[in-house]
Amino acid sequence: MLKRPVISVVLTVLLGIGALDRVLALGATATRPQSDLPRIMVIATGGTIAGEQGEPGTLGAYEIRKPIGEIVAQVPELKKHAQVETEQFSNIPSALITPEQWLLLAKKINSVFEKRTDLAGIVITHGTDRLEETAFFLHLTIKSDKPVVLVGAQRPSTGISPDGPINLLSGVRVAAAHDSRSKGTLVVMDDRIISARDVQKVYARTGGFSAQEMGVIGVVARHGVEYFYAPTRRHTTNSEFDIRDLETLPRVDIQYSYAGADGGGKTDAKAIVVATTGMGTGERAYYEALQRRGVIVAATFPSGDQVASPSTSRETFPVIAVKRMLPTHARILMMLALTRTQDFREIQRIFDQY
Repeated sequence: MLKRPVISVVLTVLLGIGALDRVLALGATATRPQSDLPRIMVIATGGTIAGEQGEPGTLGAYEIRKPIGEIVAQVPELKKHAQVETEQFSNIPSALITPEQWLLLAKKINSVFEKRTDLAGIVITHGTDRLEETAFFLHLTIKSDKPVVLVGAQRPSTGISPDGPINLLSGVRVAAAHDSRSKGTLVVMDDRIISARDVQKVYARTGGFSAQEMGVIGVVARHGVEYFYAPTRRHTTNSEFDIRDLETLPRVDIQYSYAGADGGGKTDAKAIVVATTGMGTGERAYYEALQRRGVIVAATFPSGDQVASPSTSRETFPVIAVKRMLPTHARILMMLALTRTQDFREIQRIFDQY
């Protein structure tokens, strides 16, 4: 039998030093005692990942009712990568999630991290309809450098080729990886690691989550978690937002601009995010009238791709410039900004930094 040094030399020649390290790491993971693995808490909110069909194995309708304990039990591979604990926060479609529930979830996560110093990270199972919004809210409000990873599914657990189990496994692997620290809240879908600031549900099928430009910051490969980029804008431990005493968030609306539009009608919002490529005369008049009532107006491209320049002091129609951010994300940042200030310049400063 070859001794380990001889095997190492052979593998080095055949595979190269980098590949050898990965092979040895895989061997170490396979033999590592469960008690030595990182501790990960999985907090469930519901969504398709918890879906059960009346007729399993079909393309038929489903109800969101499977508890997180059963979901985790159906992925025995998790035991090779982490010691997993579970908690049921809710079990609803994500389209029903409200800003008040964002607050409760963020407070819950902050409390868990404060009390459980033994945890390496937290995974949130979530419906895909609002996953990108919840993720970004947590990105701005969690006060820990430990990873918070959101995962979901586009197919129910009882359907044909369910994607929930592999997404959950990948999410736990990412949460357990030391390199995931200090990168803010992450979304893991289809083995892609996506920054919460840029994540977007592009379409409702597997492979449907992506991000513009550099939003996909890494991948989950067979040998382990690989990062290629890191978020540079403020988040989590570097965020100025404090939600401990908040029970509600200021109302912020999103309005869509289109040919012939003259504004969005009556609103009680404290601020408006306009998804627009350019405003017409009627729209400008409408939003100027809102500004005179003290409503803050921000503008971003519908795609979230544009990097706009801030308004100058000479402009009669000052608009908060949103830099490469989806309208849904801009709304969340505006809600949190308004908990800090009503000053236009300060709000613009926040949008420049986050």
